[in-house]
Amino acid sequence: MGFPKGFWIVALSTLAVFGWAASGAPDDAASARERAKPRPFRVYRSLEAYDDVELPADFAAPSEWVQARLMYPPHPGGRFSRPRGFGGGRDWREGGTSWSQDYPRADRHFASALRRLTRIEARSVEQPVNPDDGDDIFNYPWLVAGEMGDWLLTTTQAATLREYLLRGGFLMLDDFWGTREWNRFMDSMAVVFPDRPIVEIDEKDPIFRMVYEVKERYQIPGQWALRQGTTFREDGAVPHWRGIYDDKGRIMVVMAFNNDVGDSWEWADDARYPEKYSALGIRLTVNDVVYAMTH
Repeated sequence: MGFPKGFWIVALSTLAVFGWAASGAPDDAASARERAKPRPFRVYRSLEAYDDVELPADFAAPSEWVQARLMYPPHPGGRFSRPRGFGGGRDWREGGTSWSQDYPRADRHFASALRRLTRIEARSVEQPVNPDDGDDIFNYPWLVAGEMGDWLLTTTQAATLREYLLRGGFLMLDDFWGTREWNRFMDSMAVVFPDRPIVEIDEKDPIFRMVYEVKERYQIPGQWALRQGTTFREDGAVPHWRGIYDDKGRIMVVMAFNNDVGDSWEWADDARYPEKYSALGIRLTVNDVVYAMTH
């Protein structure tokens, strides 16, 4: 990567300050500062017990970039949020529901990869972000979420996410499969952006060549699928790389539909998970991060 070290601090700081300033006149300076203050780091329960991993020794070290993970309330019809599902009956605000799938191990693996492959000083630990926590979401220009067939945003949360994206934020969505999960996903995305189309990202779009020129994009399966002798679930056999653009042609939302990019990070150090899937998933996401921070 050729970007100077200080670039990322400037990029992050500028967007965070702009996000606060654009929110309108505060009631008073003290309450505005409190709303804008980043929430303290906290580890939540993972949906999957094997993802409860040891906290890195440098978790509190200053950084230029953070893997922010969107917390969301579960869809009643979701795969992992039904009453008999893994996360059924739990309070999503305390973890252990669909938003915490692959968390935190996948996030920490990707942060480590980003450190090795670029000059970005990535924090070793993620930051779960609750869209109901005041202006906290506007502190993070990059946001990721998984199991999108399981989310169901409130009207207020959808409005907050829309404002976040229109101000310059970027959202990477992953790990949802087939017609039924897409339809559940759209229950919320159609509220976030009722007037913006979701399109297939053209192979010539700069997002596919920010750091790595990714010409071949094949399906990235989850470890769960490979264990079953397949690469997908339900009718999600064809991978898609979709997006939502703003009025200036910037991608605000990227969707890895019929893919499990999170597993390509999570299992990158496991010999049972083929290297070609981790290689593609990590390269694509490195591109996404650099695109998000420069557009």
